[in-house]
Amino acid sequence: MNNIRLFNEDCISGSKKHIEDNSIDLIISDPPYGIDGNKLDKHYNRNESFVIDGYVEVSASEYKKFSLKWIKEASRILRPGGSVYIISGYTNLHHVLNALHSTDLTEVNHMIWKYNFGVHTTKKYISSHYHILFWQKPKGTPTFNTYCRYGDSELGEDSSSLNYKDREDVFIINREYKPGETKNKNELPYNLLKKLILYSSNCGDTVCDMFLGGFSTAIVAKGLNRIPVGFEISPSAFRSGLSKFNSFEDGYLIGETRVPEKNKKINGGKSWTEEERSNLKELYLSCKGMSKKDAIDSISEKLGRGRWGVEKELIKMGLVIIGNKNGSKTDVISSGLTTRSLNDYYN
Repeated sequence: MNNIRLFNEDCISGSKKHIEDNSIDLIISDPPYGIDGNKLDKHYNRNESFVIDGYVEVSASEYKKFSLKWIKEASRILRPGGSVYIISGYTNLHHVLNALHSTDLTEVNHMIWKYNFGVHTTKKYISSHYHILFWQKPKGTPTFNTYCRYGDSELGEDSSSLNYKDREDVFIINREYKPGETKNKNELPYNLLKKLILYSSNCGDTVCDMFLGGFSTAIVAKGLNRIPVGFEISPSAFRSGLSKFNSFEDGYLIGETRVPEKNKKINGGKSWTEEERSNLKELYLSCKGMSKKDAIDSISEKLGRGRWGVEKELIKMGLVIIGNKNGSKTDVISSGLTTRSLNDYYN
């Protein structure tokens, strides 16, 4: 952790001074929202005596220029293939998007983070979400650890894929309540940061936060054995955050981070060889008396492939026929040939 670089400086001038081109693996930033954030206590039922003074807001009139400047710096320091996540409200989202489009960064996903309580209102809908913009720098190898949290065959209580659910682009993650604790004006929950860092970086990678605030990104990065880099312009927020940061041990989150089950679909996405097709035919013809679903599930496990990939190959081979009959997932295989209706196939 000797490469930790945390600065009590403005991120725009500070990054120009301290951070080399193409040197950061991952950026996660929650910039000021330009909505009088220093007055947010009027909308939330919380004791502001524990909130650190010195929050630095950006005026609405300056937000466009501000976004262009800091995002340009983020693009410069990000390595080719590196990722950036920007958390934003909706008010100035257009300025953030326009700034991103002015760089050579490319869009990967636009996620929604749904949290557990919103701003109290009586004459309009209650806002209880933020936008998460996921972009990458081209001309390099991106990091996306698809199975860092759930293996490819792990199922939930409703038999749905946990990996699939975890990677859907609506995140439902509660804010963290910290009664009686000193805190920044607006802090991201550790569970959200753990998710982003695990998916888009590896141990030893640099993780930069252009707006450290309560140092949550730096603390989680440190806990996952990444190298924190970042900036905080407020002296009071920096002093408080750095003290908190120093109280955590390197890698403290590793032992409590869930280890996914070993992947079973090790051949998923690979081209089929003639030997595999021959094995597939033999396996399928040996499944007489089994339901089609059970047969395909069994074959999928033996071949290390997804069930839909197996079924598509069986259709190509003419062993499963798409027709207008009422084929069913529970059809019993009697002659090695089953019919699958178009409706059943697409559902």
